[in-house]
Amino acid sequence: MKVIIAPDSFKGSLTAIKVAKSIEKGIKRVDANIETVIVPMADGGEGTVQSLIAMSEGVMVEVMVHDPLSRPFNSFYGIMGDGKTAVIEMAAASGLELLKNDERNVLNTSTFGTGELIKHALDRGCTEIIIGLGGSATNDGGTGMAQALGVRFLDEKGKEQNMCGAELINIHSVDMSGLDTRVKGLNIIAACDVDNPLCGINGASNVYGRQKGASDADVQTLNKGLIHFSDLMKSYTGLDFSEYPGAGAAGGLGYGVMCFLGAKLESGIEIIMRETKFADTVVGADLVFTGEGRIDSQTAFGKTPFGVAQVAKQNNIPVIAIAGSLGIGYQELYNNGFDGIFSIIDKPTTLDDAITNAEELIENIAESIIRIIIAAPKTIIL
Repeated sequence: MKVIIAPDSFKGSLTAIKVAKSIEKGIKRVDANIETVIVPMADGGEGTVQSLIAMSEGVMVEVMVHDPLSRPFNSFYGIMGDGKTAVIEMAAASGLELLKNDERNVLNTSTFGTGELIKHALDRGCTEIIIGLGGSATNDGGTGMAQALGVRFLDEKGKEQNMCGAELINIHSVDMSGLDTRVKGLNIIAACDVDNPLCGINGASNVYGRQKGASDADVQTLNKGLIHFSDLMKSYTGLDFSEYPGAGAAGGLGYGVMCFLGAKLESGIEIIMRETKFADTVVGADLVFTGEGRIDSQTAFGKTPFGVAQVAKQNNIPVIAIAGSLGIGYQELYNNGFDGIFSIIDKPTTLDDAITNAEELIENIAESIIRIIIAAPKTIIL
């Protein structure tokens, strides 16, 4: 039997690699001779760097940048095995998880640190960048990122601003003459699993602002700022990306990377599967395991397990999903390529205990699943 193990991370608990290793241990408990192939996955958010670096035998790079509130700290990105492709998670520099709950004020946060990661990758000679747009603490339209790469945003008096969400409305002019010239030769792909436009009722501020600490009044201020900023950029460039699906991702960083870096937005899971050559890997497999921290009806909208299942089904391979928890509507996935969906929870427990014991719980459910599969051909159902 050949088994492909291709989970996403269990957010806040285990990386994709640790999840995959736990599934593998459970399988090997049953039969050490079962062939397993681990392909850690991601959809552009947490775990994207680790997944692509592990696949390509690349390297991790540590670098000091500024967090969403402009404090210096040690962050990271990856360089794939080709030595030319950098993999960046914007959340590693500008993410919500970098802030304490009482520090979350999206009016004051910036993507400057993400720009610093991009600049460092350019300094290392990278000519292609894959950037994941999930998990942001920001709503600055990517202006902080652009500022780190040499763009200047000036107020009515010609004074340069330190960009953040609150300052968008105060931009009077934009000086792009200092934009890092290496950007022109850069091939940048942004991994995005949302289709929100930049502004409006479905835009970055209205949909995501409150979870980043914005009040209702703040949301209106931020949305007006993004409208003002995009109108200004349209007058400079003659291009309007504000309605482009995904422009509102990561507080408008989707818009910023298109506008300033010429980036292309793509589905995160499709990027990962292409770079890992997942479609080739599954050929000849008997079973595919996938999973993530929570599986529900939203999993079908570009999440890792759904993408994995679609590729497996093209090859008529059964798909088993393992999750930390199952949410409303998960049964709908049985009509979308999944043959079995299981939670790791085996008894009443607290979230803290489930997180603490996640590896063992994953091993246990994987073992049970394989035992059922092996026993099934021998079982006569009357």
